[in-house]
Amino acid sequence: MRAFRIAYDGRPFYGFQRQPSVPTVEDSIFDALRSLGVLDEDARKPTGYAAAGRTDAGVSALAQTVAFDCPEWCTPRAMNAELPESVRAWAAADVGERFHATHDAARRAYVYDLYAPEADESKAQAAADALTGEHDFHNLTPDDTGTVRDVTVSVEADGEFLVLSVAAGGFPYNLVRRLASIVHSVATGDRPLADIETVLGPETVPGPEGVPTAPAEPLVLERVVYPGVTFERDPEAVESAAGVFEKRRRDGLIRTRVAGRIRRGIEGDSER
Repeated sequence: MRAFRIAYDGRPFYGFQRQPSVPTVEDSIFDALRSLGVLDEDARKPTGYAAAGRTDAGVSALAQTVAFDCPEWCTPRAMNAELPESVRAWAAADVGERFHATHDAARRAYVYDLYAPEADESKAQAAADALTGEHDFHNLTPDDTGTVRDVTVSVEADGEFLVLSVAAGGFPYNLVRRLASIVHSVATGDRPLADIETVLGPETVPGPEGVPTAPAEPLVLERVVYPGVTFERDPEAVESAAGVFEKRRRDGLIRTRVAGRIRRGIEGDSER
Protein backbone atom coordinates (compact mmCIF):
# COMPACT_ATOMS: atom_id res chain seq x y z
CA MET A 1 0.00 0.00 0.00
CA ARG A 2 1.28 3.48 -0.88
CA ALA A 3 0.03 6.91 0.03
CA PHE A 4 0.48 9.87 -2.32
CA ARG A 5 0.42 13.62 -1.78
CA ILE A 6 -1.65 15.26 -4.53
CA ALA A 7 -1.73 18.98 -5.37
CA TYR A 8 -4.36 20.45 -7.66
CA ASP A 9 -5.95 23.63 -8.90
CA GLY A 10 -9.59 23.01 -8.07
CA ARG A 11 -11.09 25.59 -10.40
CA PRO A 12 -11.57 23.30 -13.45
CA PHE A 13 -13.23 20.58 -11.36
CA TYR A 14 -16.62 19.90 -9.80
CA GLY A 15 -14.94 18.90 -6.55
CA PHE A 16 -12.67 16.03 -5.58
CA GLN A 17 -15.09 13.12 -5.32
CA ARG A 18 -16.07 11.23 -8.47
CA GLN A 19 -19.41 12.25 -9.98
CA PRO A 20 -21.27 11.18 -13.11
CA SER A 21 -20.89 13.34 -16.22
CA VAL A 22 -18.71 16.11 -14.75
CA PRO A 23 -14.91 16.36 -14.32
CA THR A 24 -13.54 15.72 -10.82
CA VAL A 25 -10.06 15.32 -9.38
CA GLU A 26 -10.77 11.73 -8.37
CA ASP A 27 -11.84 10.87 -11.93
CA SER A 28 -8.52 12.26 -13.16
CA ILE A 29 -6.60 10.08 -10.70
CA PHE A 30 -8.55 6.94 -11.63
CA ASP A 31 -8.15 7.65 -15.36
CA ALA A 32 -4.39 8.00 -14.86
CA LEU A 33 -4.22 4.71 -12.96
CA ARG A 34 -6.17 2.96 -15.72
CA SER A 35 -3.76 4.33 -18.31
CA LEU A 36 -0.86 3.00 -16.24
CA GLY A 37 -2.51 -0.41 -15.90
CA VAL A 38 -2.75 -0.09 -12.10
CA LEU A 39 -6.56 -0.01 -12.20
CA ASP A 40 -8.56 -2.46 -14.32
CA GLU A 41 -10.90 -0.92 -16.87
CA ASP A 42 -14.00 -2.37 -15.20
CA ALA A 43 -12.93 -1.60 -11.61
CA ARG A 44 -14.59 1.26 -9.75
CA LYS A 45 -11.53 2.12 -7.67
CA PRO A 46 -8.13 0.66 -6.69
CA THR A 47 -7.89 -1.96 -3.95
CA GLY A 48 -7.65 -0.35 -0.50
CA TYR A 49 -8.37 3.11 -1.93
CA ALA A 50 -9.27 6.04 0.32
CA ALA A 51 -8.70 9.80 0.25
CA ALA A 52 -8.03 12.28 3.05
CA GLY A 53 -11.04 14.43 2.25
CA ARG A 54 -13.65 15.50 -0.28
CA THR A 55 -12.96 19.08 -1.29
CA ASP A 56 -15.81 21.05 -2.87
CA ALA A 57 -15.99 22.36 -6.43
CA GLY A 58 -13.35 25.06 -6.93
CA VAL A 59 -11.34 24.21 -3.78
CA SER A 60 -7.63 23.52 -4.36
CA ALA A 61 -5.13 21.38 -2.47
CA LEU A 62 -1.46 21.16 -1.67
CA ALA A 63 -1.58 17.97 0.39
CA GLN A 64 -4.65 15.98 -0.58
CA THR A 65 -3.70 12.39 0.22
CA VAL A 66 -4.83 9.18 -1.48
CA ALA A 67 -3.69 5.65 -0.68
CA PHE A 68 -4.16 2.34 -2.49
CA ASP A 69 -2.44 -0.92 -3.41
CA CYS A 70 -0.06 -0.47 -6.33
CA PRO A 71 3.23 -1.78 -7.76
CA GLU A 72 6.51 -0.31 -6.54
CA TRP A 73 7.09 1.38 -9.89
CA CYS A 74 3.92 3.47 -9.42
CA THR A 75 5.62 6.68 -8.29
CA PRO A 76 4.48 10.31 -8.31
CA ARG A 77 6.41 10.93 -11.52
CA ALA A 78 4.76 7.90 -13.15
CA MET A 79 1.32 9.18 -12.18
CA ASN A 80 2.10 12.68 -13.47
CA ALA A 81 2.80 11.23 -16.91
CA GLU A 82 -0.92 10.43 -17.16
CA LEU A 83 -2.53 13.08 -14.94
CA PRO A 84 -3.81 16.39 -16.36
CA GLU A 85 -1.52 19.35 -15.77
CA SER A 86 -3.80 20.82 -13.11
CA VAL A 87 -3.35 17.69 -10.91
CA ARG A 88 0.17 16.76 -9.72
CA ALA A 89 1.44 13.99 -7.46
CA TRP A 90 4.62 15.10 -5.69
CA ALA A 91 5.42 12.81 -2.73
CA ALA A 92 4.72 9.27 -1.54
CA ALA A 93 5.06 6.99 1.47
CA ASP A 94 4.90 3.25 1.97
CA VAL A 95 2.15 2.48 4.48
CA GLY A 96 0.72 -0.66 6.08
CA GLU A 97 -2.11 -2.65 4.55
CA ARG A 98 -4.50 -1.38 7.24
CA PHE A 99 -3.73 2.30 6.53
CA HIS A 100 -6.81 4.39 5.72
CA ALA A 101 -6.25 7.85 4.26
CA THR A 102 -9.51 9.17 5.72
CA HIS A 103 -9.67 7.61 9.17
CA ASP A 104 -5.93 7.74 10.00
CA ALA A 105 -5.62 11.51 9.41
CA ALA A 106 -5.01 13.08 12.83
CA ARG A 107 -5.14 16.71 11.71
CA ARG A 108 -6.24 18.62 8.63
CA ALA A 109 -5.39 22.26 7.93
CA TYR A 110 -6.88 24.66 5.42
CA VAL A 111 -5.81 28.15 4.36
CA TYR A 112 -8.26 30.75 3.03
CA ASP A 113 -7.03 33.95 1.38
CA LEU A 114 -9.61 36.60 2.21
CA TYR A 115 -9.45 39.66 -0.02
CA ALA A 116 -10.23 42.35 2.54
CA PRO A 117 -8.33 45.62 1.96
CA GLU A 118 -10.76 47.42 4.30
CA ALA A 119 -10.42 44.89 7.13
CA ASP A 120 -9.33 45.66 10.67
CA GLU A 121 -6.68 43.07 11.59
CA SER A 122 -7.33 43.34 15.32
CA LYS A 123 -11.04 42.66 14.80
CA ALA A 124 -10.17 39.71 12.56
CA GLN A 125 -7.88 38.29 15.24
CA ALA A 126 -10.55 38.75 17.91
CA ALA A 127 -12.99 36.81 15.71
CA ALA A 128 -10.43 34.04 15.15
CA ASP A 129 -9.79 33.81 18.90
CA ALA A 130 -13.52 33.60 19.64
CA LEU A 131 -13.93 30.74 17.14
CA THR A 132 -10.92 28.78 18.40
CA GLY A 133 -11.57 25.88 20.77
CA GLU A 134 -14.18 23.17 21.14
CA HIS A 135 -17.60 24.42 20.07
CA ASP A 136 -20.81 23.16 18.55
CA PHE A 137 -20.66 24.65 15.05
CA HIS A 138 -24.21 23.60 14.15
CA ASN A 139 -24.97 27.10 12.85
CA LEU A 140 -21.99 27.00 10.47
CA THR A 141 -22.77 23.76 8.63
CA PRO A 142 -25.81 22.04 7.11
CA ASP A 143 -24.72 18.76 8.77
CA ASP A 144 -26.94 17.43 11.53
CA THR A 145 -24.24 15.32 13.24
CA GLY A 146 -20.54 15.73 13.98
CA THR A 147 -20.89 19.45 14.54
CA VAL A 148 -18.91 19.57 17.81
CA ARG A 149 -15.27 20.15 16.87
CA ASP A 150 -12.05 21.37 18.46
CA VAL A 151 -10.84 23.95 15.94
CA THR A 152 -7.81 26.25 15.83
CA VAL A 153 -8.32 29.48 13.87
CA SER A 154 -5.60 32.05 13.23
CA VAL A 155 -5.31 35.05 10.94
CA GLU A 156 -2.57 37.36 9.69
CA ALA A 157 -2.52 40.32 7.34
CA ASP A 158 -0.71 40.04 4.00
CA GLY A 159 -1.13 43.20 1.97
CA GLU A 160 -4.76 43.49 0.91
CA PHE A 161 -5.47 39.97 2.16
CA LEU A 162 -6.22 38.32 5.46
CA VAL A 163 -4.75 34.82 5.50
CA LEU A 164 -7.03 32.60 7.55
CA SER A 165 -5.60 29.27 8.79
CA VAL A 166 -7.99 26.67 10.20
CA ALA A 167 -6.99 23.28 11.65
CA ALA A 168 -8.93 20.42 13.24
CA GLY A 169 -9.13 16.66 13.27
CA GLY A 170 -11.98 16.90 10.75
CA PHE A 171 -14.59 19.32 9.48
CA PRO A 172 -18.33 19.17 8.88
CA TYR A 173 -19.53 20.33 5.48
CA ASN A 174 -18.82 23.99 4.58
CA LEU A 175 -17.47 24.84 8.04
CA VAL A 176 -14.18 26.39 6.88
CA ARG A 177 -15.86 28.57 4.27
CA ARG A 178 -18.42 29.81 6.80
CA LEU A 179 -15.66 30.50 9.32
CA ALA A 180 -13.99 32.62 6.63
CA SER A 181 -17.28 34.41 6.02
CA ILE A 182 -17.91 35.36 9.63
CA VAL A 183 -14.28 36.42 10.24
CA HIS A 184 -14.51 38.66 7.17
CA SER A 185 -17.80 40.16 8.36
CA VAL A 186 -16.40 40.99 11.80
CA ALA A 187 -13.11 42.32 10.37
CA THR A 188 -14.93 44.71 8.02
CA GLY A 189 -17.43 45.88 10.62
CA ASP A 190 -20.46 44.27 8.96
CA ARG A 191 -21.03 42.18 12.10
CA PRO A 192 -20.26 42.86 15.75
CA LEU A 193 -17.93 40.44 17.50
CA ALA A 194 -20.80 39.50 19.82
CA ASP A 195 -22.52 37.76 16.90
CA ILE A 196 -20.01 34.95 17.18
CA GLU A 197 -21.23 34.09 20.67
CA THR A 198 -24.77 33.90 19.28
CA VAL A 199 -23.72 31.74 16.32
CA LEU A 200 -21.87 29.34 18.64
CA GLY A 201 -24.81 29.18 21.01
CA PRO A 202 -27.36 26.36 21.27
CA GLU A 203 -30.17 28.14 19.42
CA THR A 204 -30.52 27.91 15.65
CA VAL A 205 -29.62 31.17 13.91
CA PRO A 206 -32.14 31.59 11.08
CA GLY A 207 -32.62 33.64 7.93
CA PRO A 208 -30.65 36.85 7.39
CA GLU A 209 -28.90 36.41 10.73
CA GLY A 210 -27.25 33.22 9.45
CA VAL A 211 -23.72 33.00 8.09
CA PRO A 212 -23.35 32.63 4.30
CA THR A 213 -20.79 30.34 2.70
CA ALA A 214 -17.69 32.16 1.37
CA PRO A 215 -16.58 31.43 -2.23
CA ALA A 216 -14.67 28.19 -2.78
CA GLU A 217 -11.78 29.40 -4.95
CA PRO A 218 -9.55 30.97 -2.25
CA LEU A 219 -9.62 27.80 -0.12
CA VAL A 220 -6.68 25.35 -0.11
CA LEU A 221 -6.27 22.04 1.74
CA GLU A 222 -2.74 22.76 2.93
CA ARG A 223 -1.81 19.92 5.29
CA VAL A 224 -2.95 16.46 6.38
CA VAL A 225 -1.06 14.88 9.28
CA TYR A 226 -0.58 11.12 9.67
CA PRO A 227 1.37 10.19 12.81
CA GLY A 228 4.33 7.94 12.04
CA VAL A 229 4.08 8.39 8.25
CA THR A 230 6.93 10.16 6.45
CA PHE A 231 6.34 11.25 2.86
CA GLU A 232 9.34 11.36 0.54
CA ARG A 233 9.38 13.98 -2.17
CA ASP A 234 9.90 12.74 -5.71
CA PRO A 235 12.41 15.29 -7.10
CA GLU A 236 11.22 15.01 -10.70
CA ALA A 237 7.57 15.22 -9.65
CA VAL A 238 8.27 18.20 -7.38
CA GLU A 239 9.97 20.03 -10.25
CA SER A 240 7.02 19.28 -12.53
CA ALA A 241 4.44 20.41 -9.98
CA ALA A 242 6.34 23.57 -9.07
CA GLY A 243 6.60 24.47 -12.77
CA VAL A 244 2.89 23.94 -13.34
CA PHE A 245 1.84 26.13 -10.43
CA GLU A 246 4.43 28.80 -11.20
CA LYS A 247 2.91 29.08 -14.69
CA ARG A 248 -0.55 29.36 -13.16
CA ARG A 249 0.74 32.08 -10.81
CA ARG A 250 2.17 34.06 -13.75
CA ASP A 251 -1.04 33.64 -15.74
CA GLY A 252 -2.98 35.01 -12.76
CA LEU A 253 -0.69 38.04 -12.53
CA ILE A 254 -1.17 38.72 -16.23
CA ARG A 255 -4.96 38.50 -15.93
CA THR A 256 -4.85 40.85 -12.95
CA ARG A 257 -2.74 43.36 -14.87
CA VAL A 258 -5.01 43.27 -17.94
CA ALA A 259 -8.17 43.65 -15.83
CA GLY A 260 -6.59 46.56 -13.96
CA ARG A 261 -5.64 48.32 -17.19
CA ILE A 262 -9.18 47.99 -18.53
CA ARG A 263 -10.68 49.24 -15.26
CA ARG A 264 -8.36 52.26 -15.16
CA GLY A 265 -9.15 53.05 -18.78
CA ILE A 266 -12.90 52.95 -18.13
CA GLU A 267 -12.59 55.17 -15.06
CA GLY A 268 -10.20 57.61 -16.70
CA ASP A 269 -11.61 58.16 -20.17
CA SER A 270 -15.38 58.16 -20.57
CA GLU A 271 -15.13 58.59 -24.40
CA ARG A 272 -13.28 55.36 -25.17
